Amino acid sequence: MSTTATYTHTKLFKLENGKKLRKLEIAYQTYGKLNAKKDNVIWVCHALTANADVLDWWKGLFGNNDLFNPDEHFIICANVLGSNYGTTNPLSTNPVTGQPYYLAFPEFTIRDLVAAHHLLALHLGIQSIKVLIGGSLGGQQALEWAVTDNKRIENLILVATNAVHSPWGIAFNESQRLAISTDRTFYAQQPDGGLKGLKAARSIALLSYRTYEAYSATQLESVNDKTDSFRAASYQNYQGEKLCKRFNAYSYWYLSKAMDSHNVGRSRTSIVDALALVKANTLVIGIENDVLFPICEQEFLANHIPGAALQKISSAYGHDGFLIETDILTNIIGTFLKESANKKIIKLHKTA
Repeated sequence: MSTTATYTHTKLFKLENGKKLRKLEIAYQTYGKLNAKKDNVIWVCHALTANADVLDWWKGLFGNNDLFNPDEHFIICANVLGSNYGTTNPLSTNPVTGQPYYLAFPEFTIRDLVAAHHLLALHLGIQSIKVLIGGSLGGQQALEWAVTDNKRIENLILVATNAVHSPWGIAFNESQRLAISTDRTFYAQQPDGGLKGLKAARSIALLSYRTYEAYSATQLESVNDKTDSFRAASYQNYQGEKLCKRFNAYSYWYLSKAMDSHNVGRSRTSIVDALALVKANTLVIGIENDVLFPICEQEFLANHIPGAALQKISSAYGHDGFLIETDILTNIIGTFLKESANKKIIKLHKTA
């Protein structure tokens, strides 16, 4: 059983910067049923340009015959604030003006994404989360949630993510925003504004998502006499055009800024002290050749989240491996959850 729905928050939604949104809408999907004990919730936080249909974009890990399946679990994935897949975003109508926000949309942070999903959890009556999982920007959300709401989450799975977005990651995002801003249509107040810039931004992003090895394996020329029209060049164009057909430059702009804002130490005593607040059984998974979120960032998480386990994988796809290496993830996560369940049983016996 699956449900696609939208939750509308009737009160003002206050952002971290103090600005407010009226009539916040959050698009979400659920799969399966909440059991009698209400202890089978799997909450998925999605990455930058994904949507609420986790069975589509994380196939192999989520699906009818996969580790996280609707027969056993109640799976929830909500579209993040600012994204154009049904949740309030820069192309939404501003209730005050009656026109789309565009660049008048207020900036928001990872904490705002989490605060919005707190509201959805309250609306759905979710008191406890069996597994909270996310990769990349989704992992940033999951971590922030585990810091701010550390009694609700039993198991936390962080994949290819970090405690604070790095200067390196911010530089990649700023380069993409520079590409978008060179497209004059970005300032033209129209839904398809900035698409040429978005295409270039996506091309830049791919260089941080993949690796030298991945391009050598998939885009290598089969002949030696070419001087133009290379496969790698065609691939960059194709991927840029593909994103432009399903996303918009404004959402991309704002979400990249939200990623830059990620820092669990902000307004807290320190990053290390914030990580110490996590109470969930935590598994951190890092990709050894991830250019965008280097393995040292996952090692830092594992070293400072109490009792956290660390697993490292290698993928020719680099950062994108968290979406592709689902067989490996299934084995690692499945083992972790079995061990977590066994520890819970032992603890219950000791306290009985």
